[in-house]
Amino acid sequence: MKIEIKVDNSIEETSIHISCNQLTPELEKLIAMMRIMERKFVVSAEGEIFLLDVSEILYIEAVDRKTFVYTDKGAYESRLRLYELEGQLEECGFFRASRSCLIQLRFVRSLKRDINRRIRVTMENGEVIMVSRQYAEALKRKLGVTG
Repeated sequence: MKIEIKVDNSIEETSIHISCNQLTPELEKLIAMMRIMERKFVVSAEGEIFLLDVSEILYIEAVDRKTFVYTDKGAYESRLRLYELEGQLEECGFFRASRSCLIQLRFVRSLKRDINRRIRVTMENGEVIMVSRQYAEALKRKLGVTG
């Protein structure tokens, strides 16, 4: 892969051009990561590709080596892995709830203590997500919850 960078003070808007003979999964991942920086998220469902605004995402879950993205409108699949998304989405209000789940803190409706120091989180859409005890204290600190 060849990378060229051109610095020109007369250019008003940065643009990225990709020239390739084939769109590979690696290139698709790279493009998806760049779109996240623009706050767009590339996902697919039933053979169709969608561009979601990151602000629409309620939570992201990894199941059987696949990454699923959930919104009010439905579930989608992403080519990116959970660990690839975590650092990039943290500044957008996402929080790791367990080994396999990231939640968007803006959409948390309520918290309830569960057994073994876990926390049961109810999202705005009514979905219940378990926060493992490993992440429970950090979640309470992040939300300013005591007790």
